[in-house]
Amino acid sequence: MASELTYRGHETDQPEAQPLYRKPTKPWFVSIRPIRYMLREQRLVFVLVGIAIATLAFTIFSPSSTQPIPHYSDPISAYVTRSLESSRRSSIEYLTGGIGSAGGKIPLGLKRKGLRVVVTGGAGFVGSHLVDRLMARGDKVIVVDNFFTGSKENVMHHFGNPNFELIRHDVVEPILLEVDQIYHLACPASPVHYKFNPVKTIKTNVVGTLNMLGLAKRVGARFLLTSTSEVYGDPLQHPQVETYWGNVNPIGVRSCYDEGKRTAETLAMDYHRGANVEVRIARIFNTYGPRMCIDDGRVVSNFVAQALRKEPLTVYGDGKQTRSFQFVSDLVEGLMRLMEGEHVGPFNLGNPGEFTMLELAKVVQETIDPNAKIEFRPNTEDDPHKRKPDITKAKELLGWEPKVALRQGLPLMVKDFRQRVFGDQKQQETTTSSSTE
Repeated sequence: MASELTYRGHETDQPEAQPLYRKPTKPWFVSIRPIRYMLREQRLVFVLVGIAIATLAFTIFSPSSTQPIPHYSDPISAYVTRSLESSRRSSIEYLTGGIGSAGGKIPLGLKRKGLRVVVTGGAGFVGSHLVDRLMARGDKVIVVDNFFTGSKENVMHHFGNPNFELIRHDVVEPILLEVDQIYHLACPASPVHYKFNPVKTIKTNVVGTLNMLGLAKRVGARFLLTSTSEVYGDPLQHPQVETYWGNVNPIGVRSCYDEGKRTAETLAMDYHRGANVEVRIARIFNTYGPRMCIDDGRVVSNFVAQALRKEPLTVYGDGKQTRSFQFVSDLVEGLMRLMEGEHVGPFNLGNPGEFTMLELAKVVQETIDPNAKIEFRPNTEDDPHKRKPDITKAKELLGWEPKVALRQGLPLMVKDFRQRVFGDQKQQETTTSSSTE
């Protein structure tokens, strides 16, 4: 008889399925704890009142940025003080608009943050005046110089300032620094100095520029190259405009400097186009002023030193060669405007006022010694016959033009040279007398 298995589980009582109910959702502004906390007991009102009080306090106690700048009759003091506000303003524009931000205003009560700037050749004639301006506007400045033509005395008044640093270094060798801007001035600029070691001169122009451009690429710094009017050679076009390619002797005694600077410009533009380095190029014309090397072979320093020493003023050739002379403060202003601006260049930076060598000698006579004699000598090789900048481009795009006339700036240079020339003579006389005793 077959057994019969019977499953009786279906006969047991099964619990009835309960309907699924969700918890009622709260409004979004109640579920967020911070907002709910602020809405409770009118805390939001107290927050708004606190913000209003803080804003009022900043408005009352923040230092005013529009302080009057004193007037100076001395052009050197005038250009330093006059440019403090303009430099600060242009730097703020660079910080707020030129590094990827949307522009906007500086928050109330917030001071401008100084830039980190390296100046190669910063202990030299032009470099030291540039360092003075950068320090005056509150930047952190690193001077890199091998002291071939530069001097510690030009920057020693900044020793002890925490924003100043001096590094003895040759730019032919690489250097690693964290900076925002690079002013590349390192290179001997007078014929006496760059002819002394022409191979070293062209290495400084080429290898040194390569190293500094490489640094700018690595750290994302803006790079300014100080080129020269010598890239035009003995020009067939007068005055010289930036689009003129020049007439340079590539194998002459001056080519280490002329062609070196032309190559430096090429490197700068290649880094700009190929590596997106922010580049600025300035072509500097004859510049004079305090701190020039006394015996550097340049015509203004030669004439001034010779007149002070009661020596004949040496004019080479017939004296009809022309040059333009700008005071160093005007050049520094142009370099800073170029760096802070948005135009690559190249830009001519010089004074379009043209003087022959004989005219310059007569101005020096009038300023120092009316009885000084003029002595003619054979002209040097590859000496340009004419030199005059067309600065239309700088006027239109940089808003720059020189302000200091030759007859106004020359006495300031003479005062500096007189102190150094006769101070050195007195020191030598004292040393000689003490050694003979």
